[in-house]
Order: sequence, then C-alpha cells, then structure tokens
Amino acid sequence: MAEFPQLSDNQTFLAFISYSTIVISKMMLMSIITSFFRITRKAYANPEDALASGKGENAKKFLRTDDRVERVRRAHLNDLENIIPFFCIGLLYSLSNPDFSTAVWHFRLFVAARIFHSIAYLTPLPQPNRGLSWMIGYGVTFSMAYRLLKNKLYL
Repeated sequence: MAEFPQLSDNQTFLAFISYSTIVISKMMLMSIITSFFRITRKAYANPEDALASGKGENAKKFLRTDDRVERVRRAHLNDLENIIPFFCIGLLYSLSNPDFSTAVWHFRLFVAARIFHSIAYLTPLPQPNRGLSWMIGYGVTFSMAYRLLKNKLYL
C-alpha cells in the first residue's frame, strides 16, 4: 500500500498555510470593520439592528445605506470573490510539488496585493491603485491554476 506523504514535511504546503492564514484573517477583519462602520455611522441593514439606536418610528431612520459602510462592504465582498479562489487553487497548487521559491513568490504577491487592495479601497486611493492590486492578485491565482493544469493535467 502506498504511503501518503506527511504534509508537515511539505515546505510549500506549510508556506501556503501561513500566507492563507494571513489573507483569511484579513478577510475576517473586514467584516468587523463593516460592523464598526455600521454602528458608528448608525446605518443598519436590518430592522432589529436599528432598534439599538431608536425605538418605533425613530428606528426606521437608521435603516439606510451609508457610502462609507458600502465602501467597506464592497471591499469585503471583493475579498470573498478573490481569496476563496486563491485558497482553493493554492491548496491544490501547494500539494502538486511546485518549485518552492516560485510558490512562495505566488503566495507573497497575492497577500501583498490583497492587503494593498484593501488599503486602496478604504482610504480611498486614486485609480489605478485598486485596479492594479486586484489584477496582480487575480493574475497570481490564474498563474497557479495555469501551472497546475500545465504540469499536472491528466485526461
């Protein structure tokens, strides 16, 4: 019976775990920032949340959208759209025995791009800052997918 290699011996996988933990934690932080802005700007999406700021008819004025809350929320949604594919493809890529230094550069570039993307979105920095950081992160994920398919595709 073939032995399954220990994942703790796979340095690429361990690097992937480290960098994935960073971006997933950043993504989780975005939901906390969204809640912070909702509370401090008193802009709630649900009636039961608005009751914390007012009662009856007074609470209805807190059921509203706020530009700042929406900006943070969109940044969080963008994280969801990009970090989940990175995690899935990166997991497969890290288990496919890629060159360690190439893999680590993929992971580092993605993490840096996502952190800068959030800074560019929340500050806000002028374009093309946000767009370029998104393209770098997306390109990294695509590069891993391409390398995985190119080197490990079985038909």
